[in-house]
Amino acid sequence: MIDATLGEGGYCELFLAKFPDLRIIGVDADRNIQERARERLRCFGDRIKYHSGWAQDFFAGFPRDEKRPDTVLIDLGVSFYHYERSGRGFSFRKDEELDMRLDTGHGPSAAELLNRLSERDLADLLYRNAEERFSRRIARGIVAARSVGAVTRSAALAEIVERSVPPSYRYGKIHPATKTFQALRAAVNGELDRLQELLEGALKVLNVRGRLGVISFNSLEDRIVKNFFREKNKDCTSPPEEPICEGNGRRVLKLLTRKPVVPTDEEVRNNPSSRSAKLRVVEKICDEDGRA
Repeated sequence: MIDATLGEGGYCELFLAKFPDLRIIGVDADRNIQERARERLRCFGDRIKYHSGWAQDFFAGFPRDEKRPDTVLIDLGVSFYHYERSGRGFSFRKDEELDMRLDTGHGPSAAELLNRLSERDLADLLYRNAEERFSRRIARGIVAARSVGAVTRSAALAEIVERSVPPSYRYGKIHPATKTFQALRAAVNGELDRLQELLEGALKVLNVRGRLGVISFNSLEDRIVKNFFREKNKDCTSPPEEPICEGNGRRVLKLLTRKPVVPTDEEVRNNPSSRSAKLRVVEKICDEDGRA
């Protein structure tokens, strides 16, 4: 099995305990959280190996002579560790430096994006990455605030968002800054940009008759996953207006969950962060070249 988003190792711990013959490769771009997973899973010895880096790069470089996995699991959520212990500004409920990078050695931080982008680009980022309906108002508020001083703290950004949106949104069911923080995190880590490549890579590496499970936590991610699985479940990949199929004409997977699996009411009570989770699972029928 490949756990493409290892995190703190919770899934691996459950799988390794339940299936004594299972071996896992755990992949994560955040070296700090991977160290926490190593400590947690130490008792399983060499049944688990670790890879530091982005999962889509891992799949792209997967050796041809390596035994292919029978299971790939991808959890697109951010771990409890990042929200509560990383100190990188993932949560609007804390006052931390706005970094939000999983791999802190590469790319601009959230603060750098906030203070560099134009008002229009900020608004587009918020809408594109989180479908924030008050994206223009929030972008305007950010630009006004940074004219006085750079916006570098999570608490300051949350306060700007609260001031920028109407009262009906400010006191709604979710915190008004939820989507702003989601959009920034996605931009900093390239979450939506990487997702298509990640899915392609995972499916390519997966063994025939193996299973791929993806857990998403927002509608944008779930839409990408659903559409990817739907396209790979078609017998012809040509546009519907083409009279003759010019595509590969092969269905490479079978949908095992026609509708996503969602948490029960009891699970949400016990684990509130699971409330928006959606699990989709497919079984690989053949490789893209038709080998079964």
